[in-house]
Amino acid sequence: MASVLTGPDDRGRCAWVGDDAEYRRYHDEEWGTALHGDRALFEKMSLEGFQAGLSWITILRKRPRFREVFAGFDPALVAEFGEEDVERLMADAGIIRNRAKILATISNAALVREMADGELDALMWSFAPAASSRPRTFDDVPAVTAESTALSKALRKRGFRFVGPTTMYALMQSAGMVDDHVDGCWRASGR
Repeated sequence: MASVLTGPDDRGRCAWVGDDAEYRRYHDEEWGTALHGDRALFEKMSLEGFQAGLSWITILRKRPRFREVFAGFDPALVAEFGEEDVERLMADAGIIRNRAKILATISNAALVREMADGELDALMWSFAPAASSRPRTFDDVPAVTAESTALSKALRKRGFRFVGPTTMYALMQSAGMVDDHVDGCWRASGR
């Protein structure tokens, strides 16, 4: 597989983007950009959990509906969801209807709500490597690292669910804790 593809705007991008316009926008504007804030990281953690076993583009296309039905991923509001809400979510074809993932999101929201303001952000970012080398090719991009494994263990110890090491590495990539834009990608240049 090629590591970089040239888009219709003549910019080289990480090849996983393919030719999908929404993926291009996500890659160019979000993926690998530092993301901070408990609410934003709770959303990212939740969506990455829903993504497990699926493609990210599926989640990305459903993200507006996820935001709508999960109260903008406000942990204080989501933590109050009850069985009626679970059934409402299970009936909503606009999201991923997986009971275990829905229940984990609600449970994780309650855990975030119990944390001090900024604590989730500080916890997650404490596992970002001090420095990482830029992957030259797509084959150089890991699925799991020591840091994502440690982050997963720390979150699980607190009771979080759907936060496995692979899921947490995907979060680290998308939230800019690591920069896995490959050589030749216009984002790798730091612009």
